Amino acid sequence: MIPEDLKFTETHEWIKIEGKQAIVGITDYAVEKLGDVVFVELPALGKEIKKKESFGVVESVKAVSDLYSPLNGKIVSVNDKLSNSPDLLNKDPYGEGWIVKIEVNDPKEIDSLISTKDYEKLLEKEG
Repeated sequence: MIPEDLKFTETHEWIKIEGKQAIVGITDYAVEKLGDVVFVELPALGKEIKKKESFGVVESVKAVSDLYSPLNGKIVSVNDKLSNSPDLLNKDPYGEGWIVKIEVNDPKEIDSLISTKDYEKLLEKEG
C-alpha cells in the first residue's frame, strides 16, 4: 500500500513535505528489489545536495544502490537509527525507515515530483 500524501521520484525515493522541509526515504518497491538491507551510508549534516545527485548508499544482500536527491537543498537531519538498524528500511520504509530531511531551496521544485497515482503507473510499467 502506497501512502497517498507522498511524492516520488523515478529512482524510487519517496518525499513527504512538511513546511520547508522534505523527509526522504526509499519506497517499499525499492526495498523489495534490494532485499535485506545491511548498511546505509548517510550524508553529513549541513551538506548541500543537488537534485538527481547521489547523497548516500543503501547496501543489501543483493546489491548496492545509490540514493538520489529529489530536490536541491541542505541536509538538516539524518536518521541515525539506520546506522545500527539498517533493516528499518525493510520493516517500515515509509515510517521509521526515513533516511534524511532536506531543507528545500525552492518549494516550486516539489511540483516536478511524481504523484502517488503516477508512481503506481510507473510500477505497473516496471512490472
